[in-house]
Amino acid sequence: MIEKDGMKAGDKIPSERELSERLNAGRSSVREALRALELLGLIETRRGEGTFIRDFRGNQLVQLLSTFILQDEKAKNDVIETKYMIEVDCLYLAADKFQKEEFERLQIWIEEHHFDDEEFFKKIAEIADNHLFYRIWNILNDYYNSLQLQVLPAEKAEYRMLAESLASQKKELILEKYRALRKLSTN
Repeated sequence: MIEKDGMKAGDKIPSERELSERLNAGRSSVREALRALELLGLIETRRGEGTFIRDFRGNQLVQLLSTFILQDEKAKNDVIETKYMIEVDCLYLAADKFQKEEFERLQIWIEEHHFDDEEFFKKIAEIADNHLFYRIWNILNDYYNSLQLQVLPAEKAEYRMLAESLASQKKELILEKYRALRKLSTN
């Protein structure tokens, strides 16, 4: 319902009564679900004001789930590997859908903004225009961040070269520039 209604952090959610009617569920079930969401830190109740969606990007939920999901090195490596695979697929999709104007906008954005890796790949996901890929990547990125890896940051020039490779639409070149950005071996 939050996604369907386009609600975001800070927005007030409907009352228990309205939620009960809209979701066709009993008020006690709605009350219990709201209590669980509040315990997870996803919503907050303010006395006399109502219940609001929290900005849960910095939430401990991912860290909590990570302790169960990422218990061994294999699982940790799987998160990293899968995140990288999704990023490469997003790059390929973006290259396929790349329009000259988008390339120019991306180049200007790279030159004019101070950005981090996450912001860059969000841009790529927007260009790839695949909502499911974006959502999967976003979840994997949260788990990846929870690993607190010591990663050397990429230089702006590496992002620029990766963006330029998209315009070529050559998958081998895109992969080469992505591997350089990620400091991955070419084997």
